Amino acid sequence: MVNLFNKKTEYLLSFAIGIVLIIIVNQLGSMYFTRIDLTEEKRYTISDATIEMLQNLDETVYVDVYLDGEFPAGFQRLQKSIREILEEFKVYAGDQLQYQFIDPTLDISPNVRQEFYQNLAEKGIQPTNVFDTKGGEKVEKLVFPGAVISYGTREKGVMLLKGNKSSSPQEQLNQSIEGLEYELASSILQLTQSRLKSIAYLTGHDEPTGKKIAGLKSALSEYYFIQEVDISTVNSLEGFDAFILAQPKSGFSETDKLKMDQFIMKGGKALFVIDKLYVNLDSIGGEGTYALPYDHNLDDFFFKYGIRFEQSLIVDINAGYYPVVVGNMGNQPQMRLMPFPYFPLINRYEPHPIVRNLDAVYTRFVSKIDTVYADGIRKTPLLYTSEYSRIVNAPILVSLNDIRAELKPEFIQAGPQVIGWLYEGAFSSIYKNRFLPEGADQSNFVADGKETGLIFISDGDLIKNEVNPKTGQPLELGLEPFSNTMYANKDLIVNAMAYLMDEGGIINARNREVKIRPLDPVKLQRGKTFWQTFNLVAPIALLIAFGLIKYWIRKKTYAKN
Repeated sequence: MVNLFNKKTEYLLSFAIGIVLIIIVNQLGSMYFTRIDLTEEKRYTISDATIEMLQNLDETVYVDVYLDGEFPAGFQRLQKSIREILEEFKVYAGDQLQYQFIDPTLDISPNVRQEFYQNLAEKGIQPTNVFDTKGGEKVEKLVFPGAVISYGTREKGVMLLKGNKSSSPQEQLNQSIEGLEYELASSILQLTQSRLKSIAYLTGHDEPTGKKIAGLKSALSEYYFIQEVDISTVNSLEGFDAFILAQPKSGFSETDKLKMDQFIMKGGKALFVIDKLYVNLDSIGGEGTYALPYDHNLDDFFFKYGIRFEQSLIVDINAGYYPVVVGNMGNQPQMRLMPFPYFPLINRYEPHPIVRNLDAVYTRFVSKIDTVYADGIRKTPLLYTSEYSRIVNAPILVSLNDIRAELKPEFIQAGPQVIGWLYEGAFSSIYKNRFLPEGADQSNFVADGKETGLIFISDGDLIKNEVNPKTGQPLELGLEPFSNTMYANKDLIVNAMAYLMDEGGIINARNREVKIRPLDPVKLQRGKTFWQTFNLVAPIALLIAFGLIKYWIRKKTYAKN
């Protein structure tokens, strides 16, 4: 009897100690917050920049996700991933982040529903059709894979289904899942910023202006203050965080080059989209026209920074379309869209946050870029043509006959050509150890610069949008009017400026990787019966074994007593 009493006391004491330990661990857990992500690719770990932003929210952020209801397996996975990333956000934001999932197809009349759909589309959330099997029948459903984020009086729509359309549907969904943190975090940051950083769009040398850059200004003005600045009329670019120089056509004076140079020396960022040759599209019919060089007097400027735009054009089998007259029907010319090899479609990228999972980019008359030595500069290639590319050096006759000619891969073997570079580091001034231009302020001259970033792309048309010839209204940046196809030109420019300007590092969330681990279909078929039987029998066998072991232990314990 005494032994039994002692054992009961021992059990109670052990139980009490266990309770005390649990309380202590919970108290320590509440004081010292930590999370452990055991997945290989850290899929449940968000970046430090995102965490810092979420922890410093001044007001509540509301996220309405329009992806509720029944979907095929792929969209269910996207829905689950959105919920998981928002839950992860909520861990750090607390009550300052609220979210809900909404099915936009329910509980409203057809007229109201159509108006609601239009409202979502105006906010940038475009619908997509998905097909599913329900009750043995194929069912089509309209899905809005996006969210509306609200902060105070401001709100923003964000598409959550992105990725490269040339990938398989499964890969595109996976790319969308990889981009969820960046799409949501960058949108929240945009809404919560009290001061917008500023970009100078340089003019004064026949750069595109007005309606031709309406799409560029519209895209960047969501994130930054952008202003056209005639560099020939200002003393400096002080007060701006970055500048864009796009497709200059006339020569730069040494004074204007010095203004850009000194801005870069002081840590300013820059995006250069440069054409080395000019082709008049209106003259490519018949015998064609020659590609003529631009004399913008910037060769020494770029060379000092380690870059050289060649007087060449790249021909690529993977090309965008251009309308060609292929015959007549009565008095009416018959037009057909045909791939024009001088309009490369860029669909090959370096694994870098600027271009990761980016859709195809539409370019026109791109040149080869050479890199030259620049001490201490980190160089990252960003954009490549396809492997079926060829370099054509000046003088170049460009004609519609190039469209009609059959381009055989065996004759185009130059391989992928880099047409976009990112340079990072501390640059030296092009006027170091040289006389400054007449009238320059030598007392404020900086010979060796601060750490900064520059991006060079050899296509000045990249930042231009088309204009509707009937209405005169500018089209969205990246919309190719001939085939009415939307390309990722806008995303490329926005990502490029985000990387250059993002001191917090949220752009690095685009490096997030989620691996697809599909089951082996052969092994799955071969082992199907075994695993079905195992899953049925194993739990029952374990339960019986547990019962027998417990009975044996009890019998042995009481036998001693």
